[in-house]
Amino acid sequence: MKDTGSKKRLKAALAGVGDISMMHQPGYADNPDCELYAICDPDPARLAARQAQWNVPKAYTNYYDLLADPDVDLVEVLTPHHLHCGMVEAAAEAGKHVSVQKPMCISIHEADRMIQATRKAGVLFKVFENFVFYPPYAKARELIAEGEIGEPLTVRFKLGTSMLGSRPYPLSVELWHLLEVEKGMGQAVFDDGYHKLSQAIDLFGDIKTVRGWVDRSFAFADMPGLLMWRYKKSDIIGIFDLGLSPNLYNRSKYFSADERIDITGTKGALSITRCTAQLMDAPALVLQKRGRRILFDDLRADWQDSFSDSTRHFAQCVKNGGKPLLTGERGKKVIQFAFACIIAGKTRSEVRPDHVTDEFIQEFNR
Repeated sequence: MKDTGSKKRLKAALAGVGDISMMHQPGYADNPDCELYAICDPDPARLAARQAQWNVPKAYTNYYDLLADPDVDLVEVLTPHHLHCGMVEAAAEAGKHVSVQKPMCISIHEADRMIQATRKAGVLFKVFENFVFYPPYAKARELIAEGEIGEPLTVRFKLGTSMLGSRPYPLSVELWHLLEVEKGMGQAVFDDGYHKLSQAIDLFGDIKTVRGWVDRSFAFADMPGLLMWRYKKSDIIGIFDLGLSPNLYNRSKYFSADERIDITGTKGALSITRCTAQLMDAPALVLQKRGRRILFDDLRADWQDSFSDSTRHFAQCVKNGGKPLLTGERGKKVIQFAFACIIAGKTRSEVRPDHVTDEFIQEFNR
């Protein structure tokens, strides 16, 4: 691993320049710690278009050629989930710090391999999950830590997916997720739901047990559903409800999703009213306390802000030393939590995330 502590600006590379890369690239604009130096994609036309659009010095169609570039300090892996493990291992072996888009992988064994490879190489490893960096969420977490709502009692996540109002995006963005569905990994719980499950752990710690119900819409979408959990170190109850409203119009620059978080405590309550889209005409964060509604309508609340803040955080960790907020170990816990939710939803039984292994998962995917 190279010494990056004395560098003026780190050099980053994006491996995979599909649709999600458009959200990652802005985090390098005017970034004092890191510049976007290289990109990689097997599609030459798409690669050339992105290189011209972003004015990136280097472009590679072969991932191993990218890793052989001695100037690259860190790599962001932005490829389909089933490719993550091998690409992270290769980056670690090449001595590159590495960030991988959520979910980190598709099995518990792969998670262990990735953690071991990056630990052995002595490189920083981060699972890129942007919702924990969303400014209204970060402010809510700060208010909870300051005791503004007293002792937390419940947290409820809502995901309402609609099909009208989003920006246009390629059909290919959805098609490769069919592979996940065939292997028992629903997009609503395992993919998009990863954000909410990550926030659930980030807020109040490890999960003890999960129960729930998950049905199917159009044979593809793993919703409607209701998931409930208890935490290991508190009596807080967590709830996640999911629904599909195909004809609901929800205007968004990104994806049409009604995402909300309600947190109640012994002295007050917090509501985060939006993230990817904005269905409700309300400030992004509301605190209710002592009969008053305190509106936080001056926060940065664009979904892009969460991506940019996450990107900058990792660059600062690499350059200045520090531990990423979302380590590989945390990523593995979220994967186990997600599979526990899926299995609980199928079996209507209680599942403990700590007991989730690949063998346990395969038993319920037969």
